[in-house]
Amino acid sequence: MAPPLSKLFSSPILSFLCLAYLFSSTALAASAILGVDLGTEYIKAALVKPGIPLEIVLTKDSRRKEASAVVFKPSKNLKNGEFPERLYGSDALALAARYPGDVYPNLKSLLGLSADNSLVKEYASRHPVLKLVPEKTRKTAAFKSGAFTEEEEAWAIEELLAMQLQSIQKNAEALAGKGSRVKDLVVTVPPFYTAEERRSVELAADLAGLRILELVSDGLAVGLNYATSRIFKSINEGGSPEYHMVFDMGAGSTKATILKFQGRTVKDVGKFNKTIQEVQVIGTGWDRTLGGDALNAAIVDDMIAQFVASPAAKSIAPTVEAVKAHGRASAKLLKEAERLRHVLSANANTQANFEGLYEDVDFKYKITRAEFEKLTESHASRVTVAMEKALDKANLNIKDLESVILHGGAIRTPFVQKELEKFVGTADKVRTNVNSDESAVFGAVFRGAGLSPSFRVKDIRAYDSAVYAAGIKWINIHGTPQHQRLWQTTSFLGAEKQYSFQNQKDFSIDFYQHVPSSENVSPGSAEKELVTLTTHNLTESVAVCKDKFGSTDADILLKLSTRLAVSNSQVEIIKLNLECELEENEEKAGVVDGLKNMLGFGKKDQAVLSEDDENVETISSSSKSTSITSSSSTPSASPSSKDAQDSKSKDLKDAKAKTVKRSEIIPIKFTIETKGVPVIPAAELTRMKNRISAFEDSDRSRRMREEALNQLEGFTYKVRDLLENEEFIAASTAEERALLESQSKAAGEWIYSGGVDASREELKAKKKEMKDVVDPIQVRKEEAVSRPEQLRLLQEALNQTQLMITGIQEQIVNETKKHEAFSSSKSSVARATTTPAPPSTTVDDFDGLDDEPTTTADPEPVPEETLDPPVYSVTDLDKPQKLYDDISAWLKEKLAAQEKLTETSDPVLFSKDIADKAKELQDIQVELIMKSMQQPYKPKRQTATAKPKTKKAKKTKGAKGAKSKTKSANEAENTMDVDGEKPIEIKLGEKGGLPSEEEILAFVEKNKKEQADAEAMKKKYTTGETPPAKEESASKEKHDEL
Repeated sequence: MAPPLSKLFSSPILSFLCLAYLFSSTALAASAILGVDLGTEYIKAALVKPGIPLEIVLTKDSRRKEASAVVFKPSKNLKNGEFPERLYGSDALALAARYPGDVYPNLKSLLGLSADNSLVKEYASRHPVLKLVPEKTRKTAAFKSGAFTEEEEAWAIEELLAMQLQSIQKNAEALAGKGSRVKDLVVTVPPFYTAEERRSVELAADLAGLRILELVSDGLAVGLNYATSRIFKSINEGGSPEYHMVFDMGAGSTKATILKFQGRTVKDVGKFNKTIQEVQVIGTGWDRTLGGDALNAAIVDDMIAQFVASPAAKSIAPTVEAVKAHGRASAKLLKEAERLRHVLSANANTQANFEGLYEDVDFKYKITRAEFEKLTESHASRVTVAMEKALDKANLNIKDLESVILHGGAIRTPFVQKELEKFVGTADKVRTNVNSDESAVFGAVFRGAGLSPSFRVKDIRAYDSAVYAAGIKWINIHGTPQHQRLWQTTSFLGAEKQYSFQNQKDFSIDFYQHVPSSENVSPGSAEKELVTLTTHNLTESVAVCKDKFGSTDADILLKLSTRLAVSNSQVEIIKLNLECELEENEEKAGVVDGLKNMLGFGKKDQAVLSEDDENVETISSSSKSTSITSSSSTPSASPSSKDAQDSKSKDLKDAKAKTVKRSEIIPIKFTIETKGVPVIPAAELTRMKNRISAFEDSDRSRRMREEALNQLEGFTYKVRDLLENEEFIAASTAEERALLESQSKAAGEWIYSGGVDASREELKAKKKEMKDVVDPIQVRKEEAVSRPEQLRLLQEALNQTQLMITGIQEQIVNETKKHEAFSSSKSSVARATTTPAPPSTTVDDFDGLDDEPTTTADPEPVPEETLDPPVYSVTDLDKPQKLYDDISAWLKEKLAAQEKLTETSDPVLFSKDIADKAKELQDIQVELIMKSMQQPYKPKRQTATAKPKTKKAKKTKGAKGAKSKTKSANEAENTMDVDGEKPIEIKLGEKGGLPSEEEILAFVEKNKKEQADAEAMKKKYTTGETPPAKEESASKEKHDEL
């Protein structure tokens, strides 16, 4: 009896399987990870997914990197709430000269900065036509676009970056395959990014609907990629760490990162150990403004100066400021300056020509490599500054480095390489053994794969540094402002810090990040506030300690555990507890400790060490020095348990109660408030997301409308070709062709006279008018070609089905006769059987005189001979016969109706219907053959005879005989009698299994011709005629079928 549904669904095993399926499907859906190298000039992306191991995401133009730019292409008569066309990458840069006020390139350097920052103003001077305005909530940089109406809000930098991330996401999902969703990503950021700049990157990803798993610094990403193909010696086995520098000079900045590579043996599962690889950032240095853009700006300034001084420009007397403020001229100069710089990296000289650069004045510019290096002398002196800062922070010398790993596009500049070799001292240490363009993005996606449980990668543990010092500020118990630095510039992210406060009333703790004023990211103090922690139940908790536990002021401490998050370097509060120290007698404490031991907590002096304890640092408030301790406190000194027992055993009555100290922990409630740049309100954040989503919907509608326009235009050309096609002409009437010609001509004229701006519905309606005429004609044309072949195949299927039915009918008759004869024979044998005579009772005088006793074996019983049951019955042919009759009648009726029609009439007999009927016949043939295969194998019974007692059977001979009999039985079993003469051989599948449907169909096709030829030969021989040639026979058969 089947279990009730309620029991089935309440089964824990079924519930577990359902959960496992749910989690596995969710993991598969979320298993794709995207790594993004967020560069100033270019954005590169790599994808990892089951079946796609670390592959670069190509752009729609099949490029391996996308220019970091977006453009809003202005359109005519744009209404409020509507959106213009939007392009990305190289397509956007190609329109810079045409729409200089709506192309937004190289936005990375503006993230998190206020609109009045000097770096933002410098960007605006290079792109003078862009309308820079402060964002209304945070006062950061935003742009007002002329492609929208005046009522449209300005676009924040984070919104523009979110659009670029969405474009990369679409390319990644196209690579991942249909139905794949890419939501999780790891993004590289410069090490000098402050907390505000990192928050801006997270905001951009949030607006794009993406989730950032981790922000990893550029240098660490390159180091991860470097470590994936290398093994470093374990320091536990006496190996020494390796020190390498990653020198990264891109379009916007220059960074130097000192990395420490080493192996370490750690505890693995069970009692085993394993060796892992470690990559640690121990020093960083940078120059925020030294990069390819700065070198391009030097060339642009020289070109403008030469243009102003050129004889051709004297007639208009331009000024340097006027040329710089001219949008189209600036866009052309910037584009050519970058090209010239790239050419000078491999050539000694180059030139550029400008037609109508400014006020229709042409300009020709020439420059040599020597002149370029003279223009950038001040920049060359800044190349090694970042390297010196990184070495100072790491407390290393250049000689301690194994190599300098180069990364970034600007490192190809010849004078940059000369400065590096001069600083390092030898060219051997300057390595190009990593991909200078893609190693960072590969390191980022490798990091993402390591964070995801869906992938198993090489165990490389990465440790990024805080870069900026950070600490806390508060008002202490005495009402005096107090300051404590918790993290240094070389502190690792994720390291836990503990600090104790004596405050007993609710108060606030301000966390800050020390950003030197030289960074010029925001005005004011160098200590930039990050978050403020405010306690809520501290006062009440202190009262509980005093009233309930009897603690004094000296016994009450507020303990804070915090860290900088590995994912984004932001402050994380791990726990905030009030600890009250109290005294109690030893017997009571023993009961508490015993309960702890029973529950598995153990005594405090028996705490098991773990790897995490090494990362917990307790900072004392009374001294600047720090000590590495365990997070658990230790009890005060007390007599040992053994001494106490001895004392009690001597005199239980006189023994005084011993007291011990322990801590009572009370969790403190608190709230966190983000400081610095104001947080975007929830309503404003929703508005920004909805606007980006609406822009995406507008793009989708525009793409669909353009696709409809292209389809309509292509269909008009297709109609013109069809009107000249002979087969199409034969299948159509003159009226239909005339109508098509007029519709095609009218559609073409409509498209070029204003239909380009028509809606998608209008375009589809125009195409449908022509398609309604073309489709019936195309059906006639295709049917005229395919119908004869399908008719031939159907007729063959009918003949084969009829032949199989006839053969099975004969087989049923033969098997019936065979069973009747066997039954009659068996009855005769049974009647002839007589009763055996009783054994003789005569006593032999010589019994017992034999030398050896003789034994008589009982004869083996003779098994009863049987016959296999019939394979088929008469009812098995009912369905095939009915199907044969129905299809034959249907074909006769449809053929008669089709023959009455002309070539230009719509057909009534379709090839698809004919093919479906043939498939039905093939299926019924397979059913009949499969029924014969399903009969159980029964070897023929052999009459057993008693073996003589003095002879042994020969094993080899018996085995051979058995093999021969088995083979004979198999041969007999794998056949099917069709006409009672020669059986058809059916080969079983591998290992005696049933054949597949494909094998059966192949068998049917193979025997079809043999049976047809045999029938034809038999017929000819009975009439005494000579068999015709194969060609004539084939021709006649084809004629008969048609």
